[in-house]
Amino acid sequence: MNKISKKETIAMLLAGGQGNRLGKLTKTIAKPAVAFGGKYRIIDFPLSNCINSGIDTIGVLTQYQPLELNAYIGSGQPWDLDRLYGGVTILPPYVKGSLGEWYKGTANAIYQNMHFISLYEPTYVVILSGDHIYKANYQLMIEYHKEKKADCTIAVLDVPLQDASRFGIMNVKDDLRIYEFEEKPKEPKSTLASMGVYVFTWEKLKEYLEKDEKDKDSHNDFGKNIIPKMIVSKERVYAYPYKGYWKDVGTVKALWEANMDILDKDKGIDIDDYRWKIYSRNPVLPPQYIGEGAEIKNSFITEGCTVEGFVDHSILFPGVIVKKGARVVNSILMPRSRVEEEAVVEYSIIMEDLTVPKGIKVGEVPEIITDDEGITVYSEEEVNNG
Repeated sequence: MNKISKKETIAMLLAGGQGNRLGKLTKTIAKPAVAFGGKYRIIDFPLSNCINSGIDTIGVLTQYQPLELNAYIGSGQPWDLDRLYGGVTILPPYVKGSLGEWYKGTANAIYQNMHFISLYEPTYVVILSGDHIYKANYQLMIEYHKEKKADCTIAVLDVPLQDASRFGIMNVKDDLRIYEFEEKPKEPKSTLASMGVYVFTWEKLKEYLEKDEKDKDSHNDFGKNIIPKMIVSKERVYAYPYKGYWKDVGTVKALWEANMDILDKDKGIDIDDYRWKIYSRNPVLPPQYIGEGAEIKNSFITEGCTVEGFVDHSILFPGVIVKKGARVVNSILMPRSRVEEEAVVEYSIIMEDLTVPKGIKVGEVPEIITDDEGITVYSEEEVNNG
């Protein structure tokens, strides 16, 4: 295929993750397609960041359960990405002859799509993950990359020391040049955690992807292979300090927390900020119906909901029904879910299209919330088991 149209910067969005730690929530859909914040999907955030940052050419790399995610993105129209030159392109694993080759790692996923990148002859490539909730102006990061004459720039978040061992940590010099990368160190030397947001100079990235593909012992991963090799080879790799809200929603706890954070604008992300709008694909729905005896406290009630009961510190997606006498507290009700009379829902996520029967209690106030327990996910399995 001939070159299309030269772009200074394009973005590659890794959206093929299986999301094992989200359990039932990703049994049939890819993690970036999981509903979030009342009227969004997780992938809306990096897509909106791109278009708000002036990046109008994005490759979305899919793999696990891609059907719903592909249908949701469609032509890219909600994000102003339905363009003749550029726009959004879905990139499944490459097919050779009659056989396909799964993406073996994050670096291999980009390697398999080098031809797509080359079509636009970019100077810079932004690599993003499809499972993070945050707002970021990538253009500022690209300008920083230029100023540093960097080969690779990595967005970093300053995390508490006690949490640093959970992240990939960047050890830097005074000028923020990275001299060492440590993956989940037991005794971290720094608190600068990688956010999984990278800016590469394309020619340098291409060189290292080709080398990595030839290395039979490589995991074909950016964090484990590409970036450490660039640092050891004395390439110009810099940390870009990010100031703002950022959340990896890879666990049920993290997903629940990020949703709850929306209800506290001083703590979480302001999804109503028109200056940096988060775009999504939503149907036109009627206004919420709030019954005469309903009581609602600090909650996000989306259009198309019917509330006749008690709702406190919760998020209700479109089409949700909370009947008279029902109680919903510290919970997330996914689209078209229903809570019948006298039912109680606490510290739970009720999945799409499910009904909590009359008088049933789901969830409870946890002593402590961990990645594995504390938040109840009410799925079809619980419905079938009565």
